[in-house]
Amino acid sequence: MKKYNVAIVGATGAVGHELLKVLAERNFPVGELRLLASQRSAGKTMEYQGKEYTIGLTDENAFDGIDIALFAGGSASTEFADAAVKAGAVVIDNSSAFRLDPDVPLVVPEVNPEDVDWHKGIIANPNCSTIIMAVALKPLHDAARIKRVVVSTYQAVSGAGKEGITELTEQTGQVLRGEAVDPTVFAHPIAFNLIPHIDVFQEGDYTKEEWKMIKETRKIMHEPDMAITATTVRVPVYRSHSESINIEFDQKISADEAKKVLAEAPGVIIIDDIQNKQYPMPLYTSDKDEVFIGRIREDLSIEKGLNLWVVADQIRKGAATNAIQIAEVLIQRNCI
Repeated sequence: MKKYNVAIVGATGAVGHELLKVLAERNFPVGELRLLASQRSAGKTMEYQGKEYTIGLTDENAFDGIDIALFAGGSASTEFADAAVKAGAVVIDNSSAFRLDPDVPLVVPEVNPEDVDWHKGIIANPNCSTIIMAVALKPLHDAARIKRVVVSTYQAVSGAGKEGITELTEQTGQVLRGEAVDPTVFAHPIAFNLIPHIDVFQEGDYTKEEWKMIKETRKIMHEPDMAITATTVRVPVYRSHSESINIEFDQKISADEAKKVLAEAPGVIIIDDIQNKQYPMPLYTSDKDEVFIGRIREDLSIEKGLNLWVVADQIRKGAATNAIQIAEVLIQRNCI
């Protein structure tokens, strides 16, 4: 099997660590592995499959001989993605920098793998919540054509990085001890609280996270006029995002029909046994690659509607796993 030289930019962060983990788990054909980070982390070491690697500095000269450059996110994408492409690498980028660029494919392999065919050196990995929703929507859209989507998210603190996890842990102890809480990562205390505010506010008083879900889903699904509205909420959960999705269709689809469609969809696991109180939950979907769907029921307020409860690990399927799957599709479709 041919092997590919892989660079991970931002290797020391949460997504970087997960990229390494997923590469090993999926037995990706890695030739040379190059771990890159900022000046702060350069020179440190990390382990991959029993071998120790020294972390290199991310700069314009770091990509010679690299076939696939996995950018874990952040400002490095806008600074160094072009340099990686010029060096001959295909960039798979986890930041938001290129997602809405019409010349850059935005790919969820279960939804639009064929879009890798027209890449020009950069492929964008969608927002984590967008990926999770798109995997659930695509098979239903194919079956009955979606007219409108209303989604509310319940997003884990790890979506804000290691700092979000630390803040929830520290605040939980502070609240239980009766101490004052001084939030720094989030706009308000997150322990024992919900915050209906992720990222900055933009047009129409929607947050940037909400606009991501709207605009990115339209691009991935190739439906520029699909009616979508979103409310994104940060919750005191460490890992795995949850989404309550209400869908209105052009054609009638029953809950039983939807369950059959989703059960056959790639990357989906149905957990929907209300008699035994079985449904997806963050606690049991963390560290898994699939999108879990349950509480599938008809919307009794309209003629052609469904409600879904969807949960997935946003660090894996919402970031690292999806990126590695894109790399696999590139190889499968001879686009590298």
